[in-house]
Amino acid sequence: MEDAYARSVSEVLEFFAVDPTKGLTDLQVAQHAHSYGKNVLPQEKSTPFWKLVLKQFNDLLVKILIAAAFISFFLALANGETVLSAFIEPSVILMILAANAAVGVITETNAEKALEELRAYQADVATVLRNGCFSILPAADLVPGDIVEVSVGCKSPADMRMIEILSDHLRVDQAILTGESCSVEKELDATTATNAVYQDKTSILFSGTTVVAGRARAVVIGVGSNTAMGSIRDSMLMTEDEVTPLKKKLDEFGTFLAKIIAGICVLVWVVNIGHFSDPAHGGFLRGAIHYFKIAVALAVAAIPEGLPAVVTTCLALGTKRMARLNAIVRSLPSVETLGCTTVICSDKTGTLTTNMMSVSKICVLHSLNNGPMNSEYVVSGTTYAPEGFMFDSLGAQLEIPAQYPCLLHIAMCSALCNESVIQYNPDKRIYEKIGESTEVALRLLAEKIGLPGFDTMPSALNMLSKHERASYCNRYWESQFKKVSLLEFSRDRKMMSVLCNRKQMEIMFSKGAPESILSRCTNILCNDDGSTVPLSAHIRAQLEAKYNSFAGKETLRCLALALKRMPMGQQLLSFDDENDLTFIGLVGMLDPPRDEVRNAILSCMNAGIRVIVVTGDNKTTAESLCQKIGAFDHLGDFTGFSYTASEFEELPALQKSVALQRMTILSRVEPSHKRMLVEALQNQNEVVAMTGDGVNDAPALKKANIGIAMGSGTAVAKSASDMVLADDNFATVVAAVAEGRAIYNNTKQFIRYMISSNIGEVVCIFVAAMLGIPDTLVPVQLLWVNLVTDGLPATAIGFNKQDSDVMKSKPRKVNEAVVSGWLFFRYLVIGAYVGLATVAGFIWWFVYYDNGPKLPYTELMHFDSCLTRETDYACSIFSDRHPSTVSMTVLVVVEMFNALNNLSENQSLLVIPPWSNLWLVASIIFTIILHILILYVQPLSALFSVTPLSWAEWTVVLYLSFPVILIDEILKFFSRNSGTRFSFRFRRADLLPKREIRDK
Repeated sequence: MEDAYARSVSEVLEFFAVDPTKGLTDLQVAQHAHSYGKNVLPQEKSTPFWKLVLKQFNDLLVKILIAAAFISFFLALANGETVLSAFIEPSVILMILAANAAVGVITETNAEKALEELRAYQADVATVLRNGCFSILPAADLVPGDIVEVSVGCKSPADMRMIEILSDHLRVDQAILTGESCSVEKELDATTATNAVYQDKTSILFSGTTVVAGRARAVVIGVGSNTAMGSIRDSMLMTEDEVTPLKKKLDEFGTFLAKIIAGICVLVWVVNIGHFSDPAHGGFLRGAIHYFKIAVALAVAAIPEGLPAVVTTCLALGTKRMARLNAIVRSLPSVETLGCTTVICSDKTGTLTTNMMSVSKICVLHSLNNGPMNSEYVVSGTTYAPEGFMFDSLGAQLEIPAQYPCLLHIAMCSALCNESVIQYNPDKRIYEKIGESTEVALRLLAEKIGLPGFDTMPSALNMLSKHERASYCNRYWESQFKKVSLLEFSRDRKMMSVLCNRKQMEIMFSKGAPESILSRCTNILCNDDGSTVPLSAHIRAQLEAKYNSFAGKETLRCLALALKRMPMGQQLLSFDDENDLTFIGLVGMLDPPRDEVRNAILSCMNAGIRVIVVTGDNKTTAESLCQKIGAFDHLGDFTGFSYTASEFEELPALQKSVALQRMTILSRVEPSHKRMLVEALQNQNEVVAMTGDGVNDAPALKKANIGIAMGSGTAVAKSASDMVLADDNFATVVAAVAEGRAIYNNTKQFIRYMISSNIGEVVCIFVAAMLGIPDTLVPVQLLWVNLVTDGLPATAIGFNKQDSDVMKSKPRKVNEAVVSGWLFFRYLVIGAYVGLATVAGFIWWFVYYDNGPKLPYTELMHFDSCLTRETDYACSIFSDRHPSTVSMTVLVVVEMFNALNNLSENQSLLVIPPWSNLWLVASIIFTIILHILILYVQPLSALFSVTPLSWAEWTVVLYLSFPVILIDEILKFFSRNSGTRFSFRFRRADLLPKREIRDK
């Protein structure tokens, strides 16, 4: 029944044909169970493991590599190699692909846990009326039409319509669903609001919410998926995970690179068709196979096999740094997404605020001398810890607050007229509360006021253990006064009272809504001397004005406190006793903003990131909080910047688009609105980060580009998020954004490094094929260079230091190419030099090396016809391992020098020297050691088809390698001084092609 909130009790009962005094019959239960189903959230079918594994290989570059692995295996077998030796090279490729697939499977498996943990918020059992008898049944057995009784501490087992309140009132904590900072009072009357949101449906008890005060009966109107909790589940199921900007760029790069590779491979093969019939190959088919092997080697050279592993490693290193900032990363790619975040949608309660209601202001009558004069006090402390100070209107701290009569009696009333508990949890090392937030705030106020008669107060209290300190002052007043009788809070009176006895004296303490308490007061307590004076109309008007200021402009939740001397020996209270009261004071409380939030939001603004406050609270409360934070002062009036969810939904499409670009506050939201906001912003090409802690936040957290959950939040929110803030601090988000930007910059540097290295390898093979000289490098050597000698320095580049101005620039655009324009030209030049130097080393050994064959260059070009003609050298010279070893060593060493070039995009090595990143220096040394090992250790040298080099050969290697630094220094110089003049307008200027990447 979808509109039960708008129907009367009798209409709802009639709809389900249920008698509220007897409940459903067994026959009705069976019928309803068949019609509506069980009261459980259905188990969503998880993706089969084999599908998850196959999904990881659904990438064009990966498919090319797999094809290359199998082709090289069969070609090796065709050349007469053993199965074992033929499988060495393909096995290396397949092992790397398997490792990358494993990371992907683990990430996707974690994503499905959010749906599982949503079940934890369903009640286990329910007290149900059936066949005229109450019984406790599993909540899963409930059907629509069941009559259920709930009381304090009960979770609502389903969506239910209230039919009877069995106490003075009923209050429910529905923060996990709506994010409201205070519990909500429920009532029997139907809701008349149009477009009613969860907050408006005051006659409905929502599944998973908790009763905090009172007792009531309700009729079940929705079970399983047809509940508020079920709608959240459905919303999460409909949400597809957003692909991160870097992943999109790498995917585009893969597609682009695959096309280039295919083109080059086909070109090399076609250009050499005339050589297929060369006698050296032993026939046309064998010649075709030979050049096909070269094409495969070219594919292996062009694909940076180590790139996924290096990206993953760099992101993992970033997560360690972020963990030290209290940001726990659950999804590795989200680290990089932070770097281009343009909008942060922040939940108000618990994120910008502490979600710990605290008394912040007190107003009492100071004195009647020279006319009535009020005293106003400010109270510090924003958590459940009994820590805080009191300040007068001039800002002076009160040393002993309890020496002031009004404050002393406020402490008494707060401690005695109270049903809540504060306790210290040694395991979590935090103070926790049980009971209503407003009552807890009064408990804390009593602790902050302290006790009278101690000159060392409050320093004496600080010497207590945390367990003793939690409620020391409250326990003192409870030991001094014995509670005799209690009048509970009721909606019509809007107050509660407690009768206490102390030393043959009976006193009634009352607290409640200021308008109710003030109307029952005839006297007022003075703070200067503790005297009681009549409450005149003038004083009453002053107090009402102060109340209106607290509740209106400052949006504080206000309570008034009062007392009354009662006749000796009275044991019971009646409602008639709650008259002729003596007014003590007015207290204003709020869910306070975190101290560090203001600077954090200002940092976001400086970094070009917009912050939108999203809350289930009402509009004025949200606007007041933003004013208190102080970061939105430049807006002045919030008109045009603040909307309720209903107001925003009613705007025409064009106005809605404009509103999205200016919005600072969205209030009175329910879960679907948060998800709608994220989608709308993403449609405007914004990269959205969403913070939240409740079950209600989960769909939006999952939909956002990066979902950020609070460490103290629900398990559902954490599982749906990409990152968890261990300290629940919005300021940590800002630190994480800075780290994300730095990580992206480093990622960009090592991607450029690996790309320029691979360009070098392609140029090497392509030039060798075009010149008709023997293969300079074999595929297994290329794999070694790509995976080890490229991979280690590339990973170390991830340790480059964060730029000092990283949070002073605007977020990068999601369609920004990693390498483009002038930069692409630079890396083409570097790559071309790397390739030519590698080929030069190969030719040098044959033509110029004193200990080499010193062949004429033309002989080298016609090596394939050696066996068919007479020569003055042995044809076996072309199988010597020395020339390919020189080429491989040149390639390794030139790439080590090129790694130093990537300490900075444009800064010279004279400005940023190698020792600025010791990890890079260490990785270069380690890589050279590894390379020396495979040259000089026998089993390894055979595996990689290399041989030890002489000192003369090493000298030439260094001569050919070092110029790469000089070339890049010249290019960097032009970048720094004339970079704006270079505008390369050829098509496909970008290595990672630019196009609109957000397909909607």
